[in-house]
Amino acid sequence: MIRCISCGEEYEDNEIIYTCKKCDSILEVECNVEGIPRDTFESRRQNIWKYKEFLPVNPENRISLDEGGTPFCKCEKIGKELGVDLYVKVEGSNPTGSFKDRGMSVGTTKAVDLGVNMVGCASTGNTSASLSAYAARAGLKCAVLLPAGKVALGKLAQAMFHGAKVFGVDGNFDDALKTITQLALDGELYLLNSINPFRLEGQKTIGMEIVDDLGWQSPDRIILPVGNAGNISAIWKGITEFRNAGYIKDVPMMTGIQAVNSAPIANAVKKGEETVVPVENPDTIATAIRIGAPVSAVKAMNAIKESNGTADTVTDEEILDAQKYLARTEGIGVEPASAASIAGLRKLVANGEIDKGERIVCVVTGHVLKDPNVAIDACEEPTQVSSDPKAIREVIRTM
Repeated sequence: MIRCISCGEEYEDNEIIYTCKKCDSILEVECNVEGIPRDTFESRRQNIWKYKEFLPVNPENRISLDEGGTPFCKCEKIGKELGVDLYVKVEGSNPTGSFKDRGMSVGTTKAVDLGVNMVGCASTGNTSASLSAYAARAGLKCAVLLPAGKVALGKLAQAMFHGAKVFGVDGNFDDALKTITQLALDGELYLLNSINPFRLEGQKTIGMEIVDDLGWQSPDRIILPVGNAGNISAIWKGITEFRNAGYIKDVPMMTGIQAVNSAPIANAVKKGEETVVPVENPDTIATAIRIGAPVSAVKAMNAIKESNGTADTVTDEEILDAQKYLARTEGIGVEPASAASIAGLRKLVANGEIDKGERIVCVVTGHVLKDPNVAIDACEEPTQVSSDPKAIREVIRTM
């Protein structure tokens, strides 16, 4: 069953619908979580389909590249320095290099369930890279709309390489989303942006895996970057479904981090307001979260409020510094948007908003090679030397 999060209107789960017909609010899939023993998941392969009883699609039609089951790294050095018990959930290890693969697996499976032949999305990069791969896997046609000239090369290459028809749109992500949404409403394609509630059903498995990774315990806090705001609400949904099923009692404080010039949700939280005011011209080096009018803003605000969480902003300089810090301290390479969670952690610790000893999970959403130009620009040029070992010896002895 699909339910409107605002007015409660209900729809059948085989209806192609993106917003409520009654009040135009966003929708959520209702899952029956009663009577599923926790040991159901034992000895299953470590991917999102381990929790197939919680995924509202036909598992026999699954479109999968073995997504999920991503590394859960305890970060001793950073944790010790900041005075917290820190884990990092490395979503860049998914098949196309980002957390989007979880949602696209379920979303394209739903497309197959519904019998559609074309899927589409607007994207800042990762969504298009993921959808194009999963559409190819499913044998579906795929169209993606991107802000012209504003998508990292690693992501653009993936979308094109997997055979999607890629359109560069004048304007930003929000403009592209309006256009692709109209095409979906006209019946031209099945929309797989996060306004589609079935896509978030795949992403909620991040929360489920975190609980599973911690031995069926909740962390004190989950910190993650926020762009279109589907992921923070999806993770909260996964956590609460496990709580409702009786697997855990405690829940984490959901903490969203946005770039300072692309921060409609963090701005609302800081002001104590319930209404999210869009940012007209969002801007940040972290292209994956360069979104001014997040479609899942209401869901994100609900997740933050219900979990007693918070949201904050970080500068591009803080993001880039955190990106290098994570790579050079713990060996985890992430794209700039992912590093927002680490930058946010450092800021919240410095401000005293995070207590010493908190058990924290930072979700890093995409691989460093998603945005290779930023990574290259952040590094020194190779040291030019002759092939004489003596010349190299002199350099490495000064390291």
